[in-house]
Amino acid sequence: MGIKMSTNTIMEIDASELAQWVNDASQGLRVIDVRQMQEIAMGTVPKAEPLPLHTLPAKVHELSRDEKLVMVCLSGARSAQACMFLQQQGFSKVYNLRGGIMGWVQSGFPAYQLAA
Repeated sequence: MGIKMSTNTIMEIDASELAQWVNDASQGLRVIDVRQMQEIAMGTVPKAEPLPLHTLPAKVHELSRDEKLVMVCLSGARSAQACMFLQQQGFSKVYNLRGGIMGWVQSGFPAYQLAA
């Protein structure tokens, strides 16, 4: 449970750890959902911001290296790509949600609709 270093040096966070971080304002946390907007519309984790993976290179300047960034997708694969890209850009506080939204829901947490 908790944070785990995977073999490819991407830091992973599980659903229960993310749920705690989301509820703790002192974490300096941003949750970024890298799926397409139509996928995100079906539900995401709390406080997630949409930033589709294909737009990440053009929008990387909108992210702060001082914040914890948790990347989210459906299964964890695209968000892992986002983590690798951000690490290459000099970001060190980047975490991948293990199992993505599927893992989140399987852990018993509800999927949220994005605020309009």
